[in-house]
Amino acid sequence: MAYDESPTARALLTLELIQSAPGITAERIGQRLRVTERAARRYVAVLREAGLPVESVRGPYGGYRLGRGSRTPLMFSTAEALGLVMAVLDGHHDVSDGDSPVGAAIGKITRALPEPVARTVQAVRRAASAAPDRAAARPDAETTSALVQSCVDRRQLALEYRLRPDRTWPMVVDPWAVVVRHARWYLLCWSHTADARRVLRIDRVATATETGETFTPPQIDPVATVEENLAEGWEYGTEVIFEGPRELVSRCLAGGLGRWEETVPGRCRLIGSTSAPEWYAEQLAASPVPFKIIGGPELGGAAAELGRRLIAAAD
Repeated sequence: MAYDESPTARALLTLELIQSAPGITAERIGQRLRVTERAARRYVAVLREAGLPVESVRGPYGGYRLGRGSRTPLMFSTAEALGLVMAVLDGHHDVSDGDSPVGAAIGKITRALPEPVARTVQAVRRAASAAPDRAAARPDAETTSALVQSCVDRRQLALEYRLRPDRTWPMVVDPWAVVVRHARWYLLCWSHTADARRVLRIDRVATATETGETFTPPQIDPVATVEENLAEGWEYGTEVIFEGPRELVSRCLAGGLGRWEETVPGRCRLIGSTSAPEWYAEQLAASPVPFKIIGGPELGGAAAELGRRLIAAAD
């Protein structure tokens, strides 16, 4: 077996050996890494300098092992593990609730931490408060887990999708990807029922059952595709030309405004739709380059009114 020659890599391999074989000796570490016993002790010293509690026991049955909190097995349920990931991604605010999947998972991690670190975590957990995101829609963790696994396994699904609290719609879909956008979770898929690409809110998926069929997903950017789809199908069409490159303009504007197209070098076009022209005009105002609205009289009128208000404010 070949090993990376760098000291950092050797130290990490030493850590792995101590984790997998508590009580391992410096002699044995040296044999496994094909280095001297003295070098093995040096790698242990590197781990200690990094703050890892590597303990040593003398005697015929002695060796190196990790102290409390350095490696305690944690058994998470699917709901707890995915709930923790969701908390990191969308700013979950129920971490203090010990009965929730997220709260239970953090409780397990806290109990595995060294005592000084655990005290800090507990203090933050008790004292910190977060304002809930009113736009957030957190889906069921187990449903999300099943959808993610179907995306990975490329397995077709039969869904029951909630249109209203009292009505669901049956769909057969190829699940392409799960995308998190502004605290909402979406399933990007191909709907065989509609024979079209669809973006579904995962919190509205009532049931998901594999059909036994598989599929090959297209080569697309899931995030960009979701952004484009969320800007389609609204009441008022929009089309805007920008006197600047797409890379520059798109960085400064909110996502989900529409589909970007290159026109000529140094210019780009944004095509979409909206049900709130006033809001859309406010987003365009963040453009770092000049632009012209060439499609959508409603958007043009909203932009003109916004301009008059800004001029009045300046005067």
